Amino acid sequence: MTDYGLLFRELAVPRLVGTANHQSVREILKRELAARGFAIDEHRFTGRPARALLGTPRVVEGINLIAERSDGPTAGRPSVWLVAHYDSKGQPISMAVRLVGFFTLLAGLLGIFISTVPAVALLLVGLSIVLLNRVNNNSPGAVDNATALVAVFMTLDQLSPTTTVGVILPDAEEFGLVGARSLATDHTDLFADSALINLDGLDDTGRVTAFLHRPGPVGLAVAAALNAWRWRWLPVVVDGIALAPVARECVTILKGNWRTMRIVHRPEDTASRVRLDGAAIVAAGLARVLRQA
Repeated sequence: MTDYGLLFRELAVPRLVGTANHQSVREILKRELAARGFAIDEHRFTGRPARALLGTPRVVEGINLIAERSDGPTAGRPSVWLVAHYDSKGQPISMAVRLVGFFTLLAGLLGIFISTVPAVALLLVGLSIVLLNRVNNNSPGAVDNATALVAVFMTLDQLSPTTTVGVILPDAEEFGLVGARSLATDHTDLFADSALINLDGLDDTGRVTAFLHRPGPVGLAVAAALNAWRWRWLPVVVDGIALAPVARECVTILKGNWRTMRIVHRPEDTASRVRLDGAAIVAAGLARVLRQA
């Protein structure tokens, strides 16, 4: 039986793309997938990080992991893909502060059109926050996104080996969905007739949120099973945004609250503050739906 706590601690280490920890975590994930009977394809890619991120290389190289059952009656193209990015990043400011900066900047830009003095102040405050959006490698990325990686394995362990489910573990999500965009371009055939369930940040606290990029029966069933808030738009950047256009249906599942956003991408996002209750809740709900799919 898998010791999920031990696996979580192995994964929840700073793992910026291209670092030694990043490579080590990839090998751990391959080990866990192989132990569950999956054949693993490494999809190598290069791409440009998002322009809004400071301190990134001009070009990033990464490896997406694509895992399918290697033999038996379910060998071949899955009808459902479980997706969770495996890289992490640190930043001087948390996601919560970045959201405040984004909306402050937006308010300032809108205010400029009506020539208000407060608008200039808002614009300057927003710009000062956005300019701190610099990437580093000082966050263990426990909630974002080691919890989701563990939830993938928790889900698989509750399913029969005959369930037609595959696993996609994208890389370089934290550089602006670079790996997912490459998958959507290079492997469109993988997703055309499939449902994608993307997991991204599953804290112990807060309610489950279903970000319905492209609604469909599987995603709606997952949202119902998890009693999730349902949204068609959220101010977050997740791999589902890049993968939805090439999939039959796509949903991203998140769990957390404002306190969660205050620690994401920060050194405080450690394994010691997470019990994996959120990951277990989501995995149990996914398994219930997938057993009936």
